[in-house]
Formats: sequence, structure tokens, C-alpha cells
Amino acid sequence: MMYTAKGTLNRDDQLRKYSPLVRRLAHHMIAKLPPSVEVDDLIQVGMIGLTEAIARFEPSQGVQFETFASQRIRGAMIDELREGDWMSRGSRKSQKDIEQAVHRLQQKLHRAPLESEIAKELGMELADYQHLLAKVRGTQLVYLEDISGRDDDEEGFLDRHMGDEEADPSALLQDHRMRMALVAAIKVLPEREQQIMSMYYEHDMNLKEIAAVLGVTESRICQLHSQSIARLRTKLREH
Repeated sequence: MMYTAKGTLNRDDQLRKYSPLVRRLAHHMIAKLPPSVEVDDLIQVGMIGLTEAIARFEPSQGVQFETFASQRIRGAMIDELREGDWMSRGSRKSQKDIEQAVHRLQQKLHRAPLESEIAKELGMELADYQHLLAKVRGTQLVYLEDISGRDDDEEGFLDRHMGDEEADPSALLQDHRMRMALVAAIKVLPEREQQIMSMYYEHDMNLKEIAAVLGVTESRICQLHSQSIARLRTKLREH
């Protein structure tokens, strides 16, 4: 850790050292967001978050700087997304339609429905359904409105686990109960989707890297990722 003569962090040195952290967090977050969100915009606000972290860090608090900075960087990015209409209402509605179709089929079939069955439940051709999955690409496992329960007067399912309205969605996933529920939900996904979500959440791989490992196109991984998110959100709402 580099300090100035006054015992404070050297801002320029820390900015250089931790700018790769900002880029890594931005690229991980962008995989969960629609194509309309530019990674450079996230990096820019993330650097502002890093600057604030350097100014506010107190070594006496007993927290590692990287941990402290990561929280500030993510928080800055999420604040930026919250202020902008980063996901259109149409995309949100499409994702909810998919989730509801998955839920109905699970209740009826008592198993994870096939992709073709979900398409049929939605009254769509398989190709049209796959196109829809690509369109809602990057819909998050945890929506921002899940935190506050402000969407359509529903209580956010995370409100029932934690009550911190200002918490960072990525930090919420660190909660033990939420992690246990997520692990259990992933275990009942179809095998291919289990692989994708395991690589994504446990091994911190992006969609392009996962596509290379599984030998399919990134767009196909994108479709399956969106479908997996719908299945997981349906399952997590039961908790």
C-alpha cells in the first residue's frame, strides 16, 4: 500500500494499480446488461468510485483496500444504472413473461421445462423464442427493483431475506441464505445450463469464454444464460 508523507493513500499510484480492477468489474457487470449499456461508461463511473474509495479509505477499519474499493466501484456503477433507464420496460415485461411461463410449466410438469415447451407455452415458434431470449440478454439474476420491491407493487423477494434497501445486488449474493438458495436452484437446472451458470458465477467466466469452452456461439450461450436466469428467478421467488 502506497502512502504520502501525510499517511494518506497516494491517489495516482492507487488509480494505476487498481484500474484493472475497475475494468474487470465493468466487464463482469456488462455481461448481465443489455447491449445498449456501454462498458466504457461503466468503467468511467467505476473510476470515479475508485477515486472516492481512495479518498475515504481508513486502514484502521481493518478492511483490505481492494474489498473496500470493489464495493465503492460496484456501487458507483449501480447508481449510474439506477439513474438511467438501462433496461426498457418492454424487455422487463418479456423477461417476466418468460418467468411466468416457466413457473406454470414447472407446476404442471413437475420438472424443468424444455426450451421448446417454454416457446409453446408463450405461443411462439422456437426460433422466435430464442430471438426473444437474445433480446432480453443480460437480464439480471437480481433486479435493482428487487431490492426495494418498487416494481408493480410486488414485494421484492430479496426484501424478505435482507431489508437493506441500499445494498449492492452483488453484495446481496454474498448473503449465506441467498447463496444456499442459489446453489440449490442451479442444481436443478438442465445439465447444459448448470454448466453455464457454474462457470459464470463460480468461476467468474464471461459469456464469450463459456462459449469457447462449450464449443458453441456466444449468442447461443447468451440465449441459454437468459433462460437460466428466468428459471433461477422463478425458483428463488419460492424462498
